[in-house]
Amino acid sequence: MQKFAFIIHPIDAKRDVSRKYPIARYLPERWIEWLIQRRDPLVVADLHGIRSITGEEAQGWFIACPLTPRQMLSLPIEFVWDKLQKCGEIAQELGAGIMGLGAFTSVVGDGGITLSKRLPNLAITTGNSYTVATAIQGAKQGCILMGHDLSQTRVAIVGATGSIGATCAEILGRDVAHVTLIGRDTVRLNALQERLQSASNCEFATATQIEQGLKEADLIITVTSAVEAVIMPEHIKRGAVVCDVARPRDVSVRVAKERNDVLVIEGGVVAVPGDMKTPSHSHPERSFGFGFPPGTAYACMSETMLLALDHRYENFTLGKEVNVAQVDEIAQIAVKHGFQLAGFRSFEKAVSEETIAEIRRNAGIVTAQ
Repeated sequence: MQKFAFIIHPIDAKRDVSRKYPIARYLPERWIEWLIQRRDPLVVADLHGIRSITGEEAQGWFIACPLTPRQMLSLPIEFVWDKLQKCGEIAQELGAGIMGLGAFTSVVGDGGITLSKRLPNLAITTGNSYTVATAIQGAKQGCILMGHDLSQTRVAIVGATGSIGATCAEILGRDVAHVTLIGRDTVRLNALQERLQSASNCEFATATQIEQGLKEADLIITVTSAVEAVIMPEHIKRGAVVCDVARPRDVSVRVAKERNDVLVIEGGVVAVPGDMKTPSHSHPERSFGFGFPPGTAYACMSETMLLALDHRYENFTLGKEVNVAQVDEIAQIAVKHGFQLAGFRSFEKAVSEETIAEIRRNAGIVTAQ
């Protein structure tokens, strides 16, 4: 039995903490943050029933780090690292050989490098390689369902100079006509454009303003580390597909309410082989769910499971860089163990074929290819 752990944390203090402690819904958000930062990390879920098609099995634990993204950015980094180290120490006590960094814990600081030095006997991964792989798979599939010809598709990458964004741009450049790289740093954008253009027949452009970069995009992949939403309803072209890989989300909830002519999907929703569940009968306090249907998980979680199932107890995706070779390798490991995309979700709801057909009609797209 292979063993892993995965760090989760509250994205929205009031909403997420109240799922574990209902009284929190009655408290101001700043009070909740003040209270939780004084708590130690704790195990909130036991995961069992993960079974590869090779026959290998794994079990794991969700360990909650009691900090929100805002706290991780505003508190001293040593304080944050101490919390994450305590998560790792709990993982080691449970027997885990590898620990994944969920949501903002993979962004804060140096992407797990310092943590891996503090925990030399525990492998660390951010999960970003499989996040990229599944985001690209989902984005391509979404485009096809919305009737776009990939070879003619215009893509925009929001957060392009980050590790995930740059790798998404490089891989998508194999298949699409045009990619606009969107970021705040002109120097880094230009350097990325030059590097990608030199090795691709795809046309690359840059933009520093989101509204400018998105206006012609048929496909948007957004991967920023922003705390607040950056993509609004007025930014998106009719009939576009938006793949939001970021946590917290980059796409405003207003899009779901105001734009019935665009397809917004969450990047990296994966079907885990076997019968994954949290057994509430044995540990009622360890049956925390994260809003997905049974048997599914985020791609970053799945990367941690995959590496455990494959006996790869090593620092696989670490730091701020993700390269194409890593993405291709983890995608192959996923096929080996039977992990695959679990359809689409949008703002925590499943997206059916009927919903996509309705979006196409609202966008004036008669048929899908």
